[in-house]
Amino acid sequence: MLNYRGVIHLAVLCCGLFLFALIPCSCSMIDEDQSDCEESKVEYELELITNISTEIETQLETETTLSTEADLELAQMLRDYLSGIFTDFAHDVDLSFYDTVGDSLRLQHDEHIMDANQASYTLNLPMHQYMHLATANILDNQLVSLENDERCHRSELQQLRRDTIESHETGVFTARQAMAVLEGVDQSFNVHLYMANCASVLVVYPQGHDTSGMRVYSTGFATDFSICDSLYRHPETLPIVRTAELRIEDDAADSPVAFCSVTFPSREPNTTRTVIETEDPFIAQSDEESLWEFRVYVPEPDAARTRDDDVSVTETVLHVKKPLRAGQLKIIKVWLNDDGSLSTDAPEVGTSVTLDWKPGLVIGS
Repeated sequence: MLNYRGVIHLAVLCCGLFLFALIPCSCSMIDEDQSDCEESKVEYELELITNISTEIETQLETETTLSTEADLELAQMLRDYLSGIFTDFAHDVDLSFYDTVGDSLRLQHDEHIMDANQASYTLNLPMHQYMHLATANILDNQLVSLENDERCHRSELQQLRRDTIESHETGVFTARQAMAVLEGVDQSFNVHLYMANCASVLVVYPQGHDTSGMRVYSTGFATDFSICDSLYRHPETLPIVRTAELRIEDDAADSPVAFCSVTFPSREPNTTRTVIETEDPFIAQSDEESLWEFRVYVPEPDAARTRDDDVSVTETVLHVKKPLRAGQLKIIKVWLNDDGSLSTDAPEVGTSVTLDWKPGLVIGS
């Protein structure tokens, strides 16, 4: 006869065997019996849909902008700086295959160094109905990580949790696709990965004023991206993003200076407004309120001052009323005035100025 402990042990063993029988076997392990698996060819390709060339040409390189040599040099600097962001080249890919019922558990997981625009992988998958999620270019991005990926509907790209952060370091791509692996059928699947982040640039024309102490931040962007649902999360409190400064080497008094940030997208306009039908995914109506911002801090240029507390700082907040979307580059041009404020002729951008700005907390600390 079984004693009490024997009964418990037998029950646990039976439950384990029952649960194991419910889950399709993995066919990627060496020396496993692969008689229940089907060989499937999966082709992956990065699809870069972006306006980077059009935006740089329109804002900095066309005759209508009265471009100077400095504008053209800055345009090339922007292209070089963003070449690793707006790219259709994938360094690494993370591939997950999930059950489509119950808790949407992950049934198989593969990771590859792709180092290409497209690649094909032959996978041995059990006959099953899957939801497949894929990400690219995560390994070299210290700001973005893949989290909660054991279950399909919880898998997300998660941004570093801090009040003030740096810009994303890579162009991140994702894909989602239902896949039915059939018995006795040679199958090929084509999976297209699309960009999940974007970039914004503030170009400042000094008009003879000193820009060496200028600090520029951006804010208003999503913190997380649900891969399966293709939804961004915008919590009530959004992080402040430090921008990267691009300055022309001659640094003449009239040479423009660029401040660039790479982030997740902004909020979309109010959904009750009219939807614009167009093949260009970056055309949008302005919202009634600001969707994202640049915050610019210009100290008063005075070499005689020795205490930071005595320096007068002018704050200009640029309120952008058009969304910034995945794959998009947005350039906003501004001019630095005598009082340290900034002005712009962009109709979708509003400004608010505080001439003697006193922070409650040091921005970007």
